[in-house]
Amino acid sequence: MPDFNNQNILAYIAADNEKAIDWLFRQYYATMCQAAYKILPDEHIIEDLVQDVFYELWKKRKTLKIKNSIVAYLRKATRNKTLNYIRDQKIDLRNAPPKEDLKSNNISTIQTLMADDLQAEIDQAIDSLPPRCRLVFVLNRFEELSYQEISEQLDISIKTVENQISKALKSLRNSLGIK
Repeated sequence: MPDFNNQNILAYIAADNEKAIDWLFRQYYATMCQAAYKILPDEHIIEDLVQDVFYELWKKRKTLKIKNSIVAYLRKATRNKTLNYIRDQKIDLRNAPPKEDLKSNNISTIQTLMADDLQAEIDQAIDSLPPRCRLVFVLNRFEELSYQEISEQLDISIKTVENQISKALKSLRNSLGIK
């Protein structure tokens, strides 16, 4: 079995090694679903969207040039696929119902459980944000988009982005009991 890791996985994929794409899928599918779920709270749709991301990676394997890490590429592709879906389907996130936490399949140690509990508390606090505020916050903090990029992506003013981030941080501090 080849040594699959982030440094050589692209070479294996480009060489038509189906085990490499399978390994990559198993490693990152759940993580990409969780990232997309923070943007679009519909488990069935995001599962399809994330599968499409991996399928498109496989289709483009001969010509794909990834300069950063494969994980960064997958995150960005997943985010873009999700945002494009929202745009194309004209989904209004302002009326989205609160979402439930997407479960991870890998729980192995007490530390992981404790980290999961803390993450669940943080996720719950993020989930309690109004949909538009949550989207702006996630794009800034987790997808590392600048205020300008968020403004352009969502077609809102930079001042609105600033206000939404400020509102999110204040709400999160209150929810998590941070002074």
